[in-house]
Amino acid sequence: MMEDTYGHTAARKAFDLADVYGVAKDDERAARRPLSLGFIGAGPVVQSKHWPAIKRLQTIWEPVSLVAFALRSEDQARKVEAVFGGRWYRDYRQMIREEKLDGVIVCSSDDVHCEHTLACLEGGIPVLVEKPIARSLADSQRMCALAASKGIPFMTVANKRYSPPYRRAKRMIVEGPVSNPAMCIAKFNLGYDYVDLFESGTIHIFDISRFLMGDVATVRCVGLDRYHRNRRRFPVDNASCQLEFTSGAVGAISTSSSALSFKPWERVEVYGDHAWIDVDDQSRLTLHDSEVDGSRVWSPVVPNTLLFDEEFGGFMGLIENFLQCIRGAERPGVSGWDGHRAYEVLVASEISLARGGEVVRLPLDPKQADEEAHAWLAAAGWPGKAGP
Repeated sequence: MMEDTYGHTAARKAFDLADVYGVAKDDERAARRPLSLGFIGAGPVVQSKHWPAIKRLQTIWEPVSLVAFALRSEDQARKVEAVFGGRWYRDYRQMIREEKLDGVIVCSSDDVHCEHTLACLEGGIPVLVEKPIARSLADSQRMCALAASKGIPFMTVANKRYSPPYRRAKRMIVEGPVSNPAMCIAKFNLGYDYVDLFESGTIHIFDISRFLMGDVATVRCVGLDRYHRNRRRFPVDNASCQLEFTSGAVGAISTSSSALSFKPWERVEVYGDHAWIDVDDQSRLTLHDSEVDGSRVWSPVVPNTLLFDEEFGGFMGLIENFLQCIRGAERPGVSGWDGHRAYEVLVASEISLARGGEVVRLPLDPKQADEEAHAWLAAAGWPGKAGP
């Protein structure tokens, strides 16, 4: 089993063949302080990723309860009540007032992430917010600053950081043999014509590049709208971003919304000194460190395959880390500021596209950057992002 920092099933020190599904009593986990969670939003990602991960954590003795959720659609709400439980609120403000919540996971529409997060933080409630953290850098900065001023745990959804192959890759960079890396090359494919190429998918790669390589110093992005099928959602359907990290390392990210979304759709490579690693589709890690010996491969074993999205998708580790942060037992593996910085790389890429591939230096001035990126999107006829 792959090791992990945050203590979920992938990190168990011993693998008991008599407990291949990991349901035997875990005294250490069961002894943790019980916590009650609420959700704002309960759409497809919540129902297919977040809540199954919570159910799996409960199965392995994590004392967490889903007590309430806010959702406008009554049809969906009744289904959710029947399948997952929890009290339904049509108004999230009523849920915050009436429920005693230890934490809230915000999975509402992207344009109201800021509103919902600020309401929870003002009420002293820790928050885990879906990506993108907000729809503007000014908003994400406000969210992070408020959480910091109040000393409240605030995290953003970057589930790939918690996926065992990426965690092992990070450890190989920190501990060797791929230490002091010089280059990162990554790709992300989507086949959906109805989503924002950057905000709906590529932001994961912007974040995982920062996770593996450190902060970004410059961005240069070029792209084109070759097939004209996604114009209402984003001005380009294929793009290539060149990055320079503050360490001096370089990187390249290729992304497409005219590819196919089913496998293979994601690959990340990191190059060190005569040693490099690649992660394919968030499941298979390969280390190449010898011209003579064969490469070494880590891939899921059967129990992980049966629980792929919950564990290898990183959602279990993400949510367990959030719970442990609420308890004061761990630090965030992905803070609000990490979400802000990933979104900053996204906005810098948009600005570079707007300027015809010009190099953009980070950090950005939030107000000026928002205005320029929004103006470019508006000029392209994309109505999805509100003004700053």
